[in-house]
Amino acid sequence: MAIHHRTVDVAGVSVAYRESGPADAPVLLLLHGFPTASHQFTRLMDALAGTPYRLIAPDYPGFGRTTAPAGFTYSFDRLADIVEGFTDALGLERFALYAFDFGAPVGLRLATRRPERITGLVVQNGNAYDEGLSDAAREFAALARDVPGDEERVRGLFSEEGTRFQYETGVADTSLLSPDHQILDVHYLGLPGRADAQADLAFDYASNFAHYPHWQTWLRTARPPVLVVWGAGDPFFTPAGAKAYLRDVPDAEVHVFDGAGHFALETHLDAIAPLIAGFLTKLP
Repeated sequence: MAIHHRTVDVAGVSVAYRESGPADAPVLLLLHGFPTASHQFTRLMDALAGTPYRLIAPDYPGFGRTTAPAGFTYSFDRLADIVEGFTDALGLERFALYAFDFGAPVGLRLATRRPERITGLVVQNGNAYDEGLSDAAREFAALARDVPGDEERVRGLFSEEGTRFQYETGVADTSLLSPDHQILDVHYLGLPGRADAQADLAFDYASNFAHYPHWQTWLRTARPPVLVVWGAGDPFFTPAGAKAYLRDVPDAEVHVFDGAGHFALETHLDAIAPLIAGFLTKLP
């Protein structure tokens, strides 16, 4: 199936996105994580080509090919504002969400702002529970700009070595990891202003924790169809975070993959794609 590469203006932000599938089909909105962009979904989009779904994957401000004006405030609230505006610009009245990593706090903000739009939720290593935070994640979220040395530690994650760490940690067979996405991630991180934008988001990450109860209340009361797929070796988000979704959505489908890390699609696409395809067929 052909993948189209387009842009749309949202409040002065030129949002780049990838799209495939029939224009009149139900929508799966694919929300990427850090430090990547919509290119992380190209293989998944190909794998889901046989499903009757329109697949749409935007790049957030500060990521990929999306460009934001000078003075743009990089926070998770603002990323959600732009993605919400993106759905309005494309006329997406109803859609399922795929939420990975940063895509969880962005997507769950959308879900609680506009719950009537959400038909289902696919979570891939996207945390919404305290027990899902590893010690490393808690330590990272506690870093503060006014503490000497903390900004240097944050910016170290934007390096080639930091990117490799995120891809390789917890992966049983690193030969399954294509270097292409990592190289592209490093390229985008090196663009002018990108490190500053990413640092702002890193220091804002802890703001998401206060939203956890609100997101959990939505899950518990709305009971959307939920599929959770999770790499067990993720250095940031533990398998306990995957299983925690069952507390609020007892009939959620949860799969934890040994040998997979944070970027579980990179190594376990063959196992995950059929689960997503089957899940989509059950959505209203």
